[in-house]
Amino acid sequence: MKKVLIADDEKAGRVLIKEYLGDYPELVLIGEVNNGVDAINEINRFKPDLVFLDIQMPGKTGFEVLNHLEEIPKIIFSTAYDEYALKAFEVHAVDYLLKPYTKERFKLAIEKLNSNSGQIENLAQSIFMEDTSYPSRVLVHFNKKLITIKCQEIVWIEAYGDYSKVHTKDQAYLSNFGITDLEQKLNPQLFLRVHRSSIINLDRVKELNRYGKSYDVTMDNDEVVRVSRGYMDALKKIML
Repeated sequence: MKKVLIADDEKAGRVLIKEYLGDYPELVLIGEVNNGVDAINEINRFKPDLVFLDIQMPGKTGFEVLNHLEEIPKIIFSTAYDEYALKAFEVHAVDYLLKPYTKERFKLAIEKLNSNSGQIENLAQSIFMEDTSYPSRVLVHFNKKLITIKCQEIVWIEAYGDYSKVHTKDQAYLSNFGITDLEQKLNPQLFLRVHRSSIINLDRVKELNRYGKSYDVTMDNDEVVRVSRGYMDALKKIML
């Protein structure tokens, strides 16, 4: 069974999807909304497996909705505007249904669900990396799911091979982004690289300990992060 949510500002569009879903008992409709703000709230509340998402909606567009999700579901865009198709596939949506569409075209979209299992992660990465502003959340893996956590909850970030390990107060998460990618995307007023393998959240520093000509930083989760000599100048700039 897969949980399904419909986000479409046109009642006729929602009715059509519900009608076509009747042929797929394994897809259970858990809700429908008619604007982008409610879409964000309901998706974050119910964590559906699949969302039929319109693009032009009041409050938030479909693409803006994706930027505010705690978990990234599979997405089938359903819209009357064909100019968004390229962007939809650039963020690796399962499919793009251009209204009006037939039951046969709907069936093709459903058949793509099982063949796009790896696309959720690509979708999430595209959303994160294409955001030109400093993000308020980052994407991480937890319990075989791809979720987002608030940047303010990050204590420090550790290089982990080609990936990164994101440390919070009580948990460590794996990110598919390398530490340099994260450094380039995160707000430099808040996050500081102190080692080739470490980035710290300046708001989560508990104490700074000097030994010889070097320093250790104790974070507020009591983990200690080494400051390498190559990054000492950056650290000194923020020291009073």
